[in-house]
Amino acid sequence: MDINKNWFNEQRLQRTVDALVKHGFQASWVPAVEDARQRVFAMIPEGASVGVGGSSTIRQIGLIEDLLARGHKVFDHWKPDLSQAEQLATRKAQMSADVFLASSNAVTEEGELINIDGVGNRVNSMVFGPGKVIIVAGVNKLVPDIREGLWRVKHVAAPANAKRLGLKVPCGITGKCNECDSPGRQCRVTTIIERKPSLTDLNVVLVNEELGF
Repeated sequence: MDINKNWFNEQRLQRTVDALVKHGFQASWVPAVEDARQRVFAMIPEGASVGVGGSSTIRQIGLIEDLLARGHKVFDHWKPDLSQAEQLATRKAQMSADVFLASSNAVTEEGELINIDGVGNRVNSMVFGPGKVIIVAGVNKLVPDIREGLWRVKHVAAPANAKRLGLKVPCGITGKCNECDSPGRQCRVTTIIERKPSLTDLNVVLVNEELGF
């Protein structure tokens, strides 16, 4: 990465961490994916059950393989060959896991987490249920404020995810948000976590690399 771009990213990351901490979150940033993998892995107690939300970021940094190798029970509804009933049971199990791993669609430099779900199990588990929640987000998820965060979710994250999932929705075809009424619409539940939820140990690890959508 260009030294000047790297410096610019570091300033943004530190501002965001400072704002998150001010809002009650535990937050830190790391230079690279490998640092994030090691930090998050060290935060998960041995023997803990782990739920994994619908996150390309968590899978991209290789945490699931590490957890399985250490013998953790992992609730992953993206696991191949699950029936619809098994997927539903897995989503529900995530909500009461000892640890829940996910990313955020946008993280504001003012210290908020913004997410949009189609089902809602991810945003539910981020707010209440699991004993510990760990959010990992690349520098590409940083935005100045809530307004820009909501724009990013619908105009960047949603179309890319729709394309990845092969959803027959307008943004997955045109790459542009159309505020659709499609039956396959994924923008159904919006959450803005402005402060650390009162009963949730919520940790945010930011990474100075692009991760996820």
